[in-house]
Amino acid sequence: MSSRIQVTDVLIVGGGLGGVAAAQSAVALGRTVVVATEGPWLGGQLTTQAVPPDENQWIETLASTTYARLRATIRGIYAEQYPVSPYGRRQRPFNPGLGNVSRITHEPRVAAVAIESVLSPSYATGRLAVLRHRTPITVEREGRRIRSVTVRDTRTGDELTIDAHVVIDATELGDLLELAALEFVTGAEAQHETGELHALETADPLDQQAVSWCFAIEHRPGEDHVIDRPASYAHWRDTHDPRWPAPQLSWEDLEPPTLARRHRAIFSGDPADAVAPDGRDFWHYRRVLAEANFDGSIPDVTLVNWPQIDYWERPLVGPGIGPAERTAAVAGARGLSESLLYWMQTEAPRPDGGTGYPGLRLRPDVVGTEDGFALEPYIREARRIRAVFTVTEEHIGCEMRDGRPVEQFADSVGIGSYRIDLHPSTAGRTYVDIDCDPFQIPLGALIPRDADNLIPANKNIGTTHISNGAYRLHPVEWGIGEAAGVLAATMLVTGESADGVRARHLDDVQRIMLQRGVPIAWPRRVLDERALFVSAQR
Repeated sequence: MSSRIQVTDVLIVGGGLGGVAAAQSAVALGRTVVVATEGPWLGGQLTTQAVPPDENQWIETLASTTYARLRATIRGIYAEQYPVSPYGRRQRPFNPGLGNVSRITHEPRVAAVAIESVLSPSYATGRLAVLRHRTPITVEREGRRIRSVTVRDTRTGDELTIDAHVVIDATELGDLLELAALEFVTGAEAQHETGELHALETADPLDQQAVSWCFAIEHRPGEDHVIDRPASYAHWRDTHDPRWPAPQLSWEDLEPPTLARRHRAIFSGDPADAVAPDGRDFWHYRRVLAEANFDGSIPDVTLVNWPQIDYWERPLVGPGIGPAERTAAVAGARGLSESLLYWMQTEAPRPDGGTGYPGLRLRPDVVGTEDGFALEPYIREARRIRAVFTVTEEHIGCEMRDGRPVEQFADSVGIGSYRIDLHPSTAGRTYVDIDCDPFQIPLGALIPRDADNLIPANKNIGTTHISNGAYRLHPVEWGIGEAAGVLAATMLVTGESADGVRARHLDDVQRIMLQRGVPIAWPRRVLDERALFVSAQR
């Protein structure tokens, strides 16, 4: 059965952080918005993919107003609803898990609740509708315009066609780009195309970053929570990939910047210690609940997103990759994660000379599933638009910039900061990890060359395989979404295409971003601080 909605101003396909931020922006500017998302939760990498936020060192003071509100809402849930200990009450700012990777490592489930909370005013306007368990199946296109998108309810099979003036692709893999037969790029570009220092000599559209299927665990010594032996366990235990220093099911991996071999155990000292003694064990790395923060009723819980579950055997998109191949890749990633858990429970070497930690117990409640594994695999790389402007390594990478000042984009609509961080790839490449300047989000990277009313709002913007490694993290995706929502609203006001807005109404877009509390340039103090640091490293 198919029905039709006539008409929403803005259709957002995909409910990740970019989609949420785009919806919030567009509704705040008076537009009607429909969000169609595949899962039960909004939030993408923060929730359904169960990845605590990777953020920059200035995030506590230089986040946009809406991203700061999301983080404050997450902390508020813990402060108001959880039995926080005196130790936790003394923290400024409060970090629920005391994880090393972020100042706010927390449960994906709480993030999903917080997102619904910050969207509540948008729902209340009557201008926001969220359709869950919907996957896009067809796109109707007339020339350079997207007219409608048909989505299917994955529970009932019912189909719904949604007409929209502006369509935002916030899917995890850039699905609308393929469905609409737009120009896009997958994998790695050639050096002669991008001029990038770390690009490949020959393009490879199937060279894509590993995906990871995350899961949440606690440790109950003396108990037995060993899962059934996974079918792929022997493969992962015994296979030794030449780019890796040991089988993936081991405590050995590589230091990304140097590729030096390193050893990290799951525990360093007492797992419940507020801080790991050496700061290098896996348990404290992405811990999302720290026992020390609470009154004794809440145990430590950590989120497993470690190098051992980087799945690189098959790509998810690209030439020759259809639904069957994608399903096989996702199943492979799931099997690897199950195998790591089983290995840790049964065969992992312990410091006392024994093997296995059978007390490792999955925590389904933390990730919103029945089995403790995330709702979806963590996606690091997607189809990318052919944009009117493409960010390359030369714009942001310190090695290529060789001491030159930070690149300033005249059409900036946001900021971000993260290393260029590429995980091992499906084509056999190991880590590419490059120091990176604090950067801006140029509006031109959100505008396809061949579409007037489609805007990307995830990892599908105009970046390269290399520069995507810095633009793919949580606060940057949120910033991309904020800009996408403002761009969509401005297109509707002016009647212009996305590129027309950039050409003739850029000042309006940037003014609205600033009015909404979105920084579009880094303060001089940060750039000066960064320049001093880079100079000292040279």
